Amino acid sequence: MVDTEFEYVGYFDRESCDLDEFKVLTSQSLNAVSVPFAAAVEQNVPVYDMAALRPVLSDAVERKRLLAEWGWVLSRSAGVVALKGAFQDTATIDAASKVFEQIIADEKAAHGGKADHFAAKGANDRIWNALQKLCEADPAVFARYFGNEVIAAVSEAWLGPNYRMTTQVNLVRPGGGAQQAHRDYHLGFQTEDVAAAYPAHVHDLSAVMTLQGAVAHCDMPVESGPTKLLPFSQAYRPGYLAYRQAEFSDYFEEKCIQLPLEKGDAVFFNPALFHAAGANTSADIHRMANLLQVSSAFGIAMENIDRLGMSKLLYPALLELQGSMSSAAQKAAIGACADGYSFPTNLDRDPPIGGLAPETQAALMMRALEEGWTPQAFNEALDAQADRRRA
Repeated sequence: MVDTEFEYVGYFDRESCDLDEFKVLTSQSLNAVSVPFAAAVEQNVPVYDMAALRPVLSDAVERKRLLAEWGWVLSRSAGVVALKGAFQDTATIDAASKVFEQIIADEKAAHGGKADHFAAKGANDRIWNALQKLCEADPAVFARYFGNEVIAAVSEAWLGPNYRMTTQVNLVRPGGGAQQAHRDYHLGFQTEDVAAAYPAHVHDLSAVMTLQGAVAHCDMPVESGPTKLLPFSQAYRPGYLAYRQAEFSDYFEEKCIQLPLEKGDAVFFNPALFHAAGANTSADIHRMANLLQVSSAFGIAMENIDRLGMSKLLYPALLELQGSMSSAAQKAAIGACADGYSFPTNLDRDPPIGGLAPETQAALMMRALEEGWTPQAFNEALDAQADRRRA
């Protein structure tokens, strides 16, 4: 049986991107009838009153129905859910904010501003690996903050159980600029050429490997710059290439929406949704959000491999074989040995300077071969890279 709704495409490129098709897709409307658990639909975003829905999360049958609704919204409908009152007690938010503010002050005193994925260094305050740092600074606050059945439920709705939590705090002060429209981790953090090298079905897979979220640590009226969102845009299959094009970016700015949030609210969205942090045009709101990036448990290999040790052994052999191996064969050997992905890493010590992601182990080995490094020089660079990546 042929699935007539799925058009076979081997790879996406710039020519795959059709703005008119994108406009039709993102011009849909969400009917409130389709989201019976939602308290309202605002600007095509279903809004859920978590104070009213907490009993639902305690009922095994109703909980599955709610999670199924969230999964449908995130995948096939608007692509984003707003959870009002995700934190029942905002004192927990305040306690965590106090810890985060101290971490920001300590890190700025020690290191200055942080490099960021999309904002210029020092343009805002960022805490990489805020999850671990909160736990280390105050385990009791961590327990209250992440002992949150709402966050657990929406994470499970998209990823199933045994997901892996990471968070990064972003503090944007008055006058802080907006981001450009983009998609997120995984393919959203790659260059256009790298994204185009992945088959079309991997573009589809990337979106279901991660859930993006943001917890409001203060009231966020529109002038403070809450995240700009384009509902339904996650369903546009070539979107990891399209978002980089000016005509798509311009259309996003014309049609995107922003939802005002209150302290303790949260939004969660498909990482393929076109989105961007808004400009903080307020006079006195220091917009703090905890950005949650929740990953599928399935995104890891079966065996633990000492790729650092293997790389040190392979490099001298490749040097000796350079005259007898094709570049394609050399690349294949490196691909079987070295880590070809930038993440996970320690973004405090290994930030994405000059791009969206740090240099990979495989890229370092290829660069060393091209430049004719000695094994000793390569080993030293490899060890330095490994040290930067350590938790």
